[in-house]
Amino acid sequence: QVQLVESGGGLVQAGGSLRLSCAASRRTLSSYVMGWFRQAPGKEREFVAAITSSGRTTYDANSVKGRFTISRDNAKNTVYLQMNSLKPEDTAVYYCAADVGRGIITTTPGGYDYWGQGTQVTVSS
Repeated sequence: QVQLVESGGGLVQAGGSLRLSCAASRRTLSSYVMGWFRQAPGKEREFVAAITSSGRTTYDANSVKGRFTISRDNAKNTVYLQMNSLKPEDTAVYYCAADVGRGIITTTPGGYDYWGQGTQVTVSS
């Protein structure tokens, strides 16, 4: 069982920055592909970014490319999402997720096995 806990969400003005963290308990994340997703009210859960277990490969959704950066510190058992140049349309609950078996980056929620509880990000205009 992998327990993931997100933190770092909040209210920020458009153009501002936030850094989300995803920490794990009970299991090390170092061998897992990790992803970030988001879900706005009335919308489906949307892929944001993912990173391989080594951290050497990342993949970002087009909507956040050049603004968001996913990274990980396996020594701290933590994955990060640095969000810059935030826009009101980035407002959503952000979730981190772990893929414990496939080993490759996937962009669909079904490709991940464990999820955090989510952290709210609100961007005001």
